[in-house]
Amino acid sequence: MKPRAPLLGIRSLRARRERGMALITSLLLLLIITILALSMFRGFGSQEKIAGNLREKARAVHAAESAQQYAEWWLLQGNNAAIGSGTCSAPLLNANLGQGEICNQPLPSAADVPWNIGVAYTPPNMNVIANPSSLTVNVSNESYYAAPGFYIEDLGIAADLAGEAYRIDAYGYGGSATTVAVVESTYEVSQGIVCLSCQ
Repeated sequence: MKPRAPLLGIRSLRARRERGMALITSLLLLLIITILALSMFRGFGSQEKIAGNLREKARAVHAAESAQQYAEWWLLQGNNAAIGSGTCSAPLLNANLGQGEICNQPLPSAADVPWNIGVAYTPPNMNVIANPSSLTVNVSNESYYAAPGFYIEDLGIAADLAGEAYRIDAYGYGGSATTVAVVESTYEVSQGIVCLSCQ
């Protein structure tokens, strides 16, 4: 039985070394799991921001398209297109007050919004923030930074010679001044038009 005593000492020494190795391995695994968890949480935050930005971009595009569609509708109402075009200048008109205009000069710069010429239009049920104080607004209440607007330019005789061609530029905001969209269309009106460009 005396020879077994030294074997027990060797085994207990190995067991102590293995316990130390298990501790180091556990700590390394814990560190790796912590790094993975932190990167996942950071990724979730980025995805939320991306989704929010895409949502605001879509809201701005929809606001711009609503102004563009209103301008196309306005051209067909009464004698609006038949009155012809003129030189447009500031101030900005308001379509909600029944105002509108057709310009004979191109828009100075479609990139510089809001435009100081053209027509502002607030669609029904759109909540526009009056005099926003900062560039960013709380969008949880579905507010828009500013009313959309449009600019109608008379391009002259349409290519098919059946009416007058118009370029309609429109802009719209999302919930902040930095989220803005600009859309453009070319629209032909042939009902009740007598070649305005020929006169």
